[in-house]
Amino acid sequence: MNELLTRHLARRDSLDKKARESLLKDHSSGRNIIWATDDYRGKGSQAGFSDPIFMDALYMGGQLILPRVFKDTAQQSNRTRHKAEVFTPSWVCNRQNNLVDAAWFGRNDVFNRETAAGWETNPAIITFPGQKGKSWQAYVDAPRMEIACGEAPYLASRYDTVTGQEIAVSRRVGILDRKLRVVSENTHESDEWLTWARRALEACYGYEWQGDSLILARENLLFTAMDFYAERFGSTLPARAQQTFAHRISWNLWQMDALKGVIPGSCHEVTETDVQLTGTATITRPCPGCGGKKLPHNGIYCLVRDWRAKVYQRYIDLPDAGKSSSNPRTGGKNG
Repeated sequence: MNELLTRHLARRDSLDKKARESLLKDHSSGRNIIWATDDYRGKGSQAGFSDPIFMDALYMGGQLILPRVFKDTAQQSNRTRHKAEVFTPSWVCNRQNNLVDAAWFGRNDVFNRETAAGWETNPAIITFPGQKGKSWQAYVDAPRMEIACGEAPYLASRYDTVTGQEIAVSRRVGILDRKLRVVSENTHESDEWLTWARRALEACYGYEWQGDSLILARENLLFTAMDFYAERFGSTLPARAQQTFAHRISWNLWQMDALKGVIPGSCHEVTETDVQLTGTATITRPCPGCGGKKLPHNGIYCLVRDWRAKVYQRYIDLPDAGKSSSNPRTGGKNG
């Protein structure tokens, strides 16, 4: 077995139990996320499209859900054909993340310098612009979203999703990686680090259709936080922090059919009784929204949370819903 995969599975099994449970939660439905694919049908007693994902598929030796790079080529090809699932090399993620940072900082090569073979990490402590709203705290709090995130390579670059090669903590280039690097460079005590690492996670958003990819994305964010904590303090992330981080991640990385703003497959037909002169007829109609009319869907709409304002609302009600927005700030219901 690949060394990275061995460590991934070992880390998965060593997680605090409550943290594991949080990584499976869907806050829009109040239940667990679903498989949302038939790739696993026949591999488990409850692994159909609409079935919830339970811990036995993941933990205590479970190897059913693996990163895409470790799936067989036939399954990879099938996912590409039917779900346009193509994972981005880390050098491409780095280049695009660098563009966002160049705009924010007002200069290039902040975290690294791009090369033909990848990048060279900037070893110096990151300096910040002097103007208002450009402090290290503001950078950590700046919200970012990865749409159709898959295993979230733009947010966390633990490994190259194409080659499977593990990336050292000091060389990682994801959005969360950059935020946590800044946290590590600007905090001194464990409690302070944990506070700002939590805020970094609260500022990282993403959505995904496939349940297995979403689980891996959530794991990648939590394992990234664990990696940076171990790098900074030489010890394992405390269980309470694992639980807190996993809860935030399960809200911020959610399962969604992006064309409808609902949980995949949650729209359903409606049966109506039509009383006519010739008698009573039973009519089955599609979901109003799916029927082509400009009406609401009857599926479960997905919720997004703003941790600063302590509110949440439906994703479709956000000003930039459906666009490649990097600012998923919300308003609405208290949460």
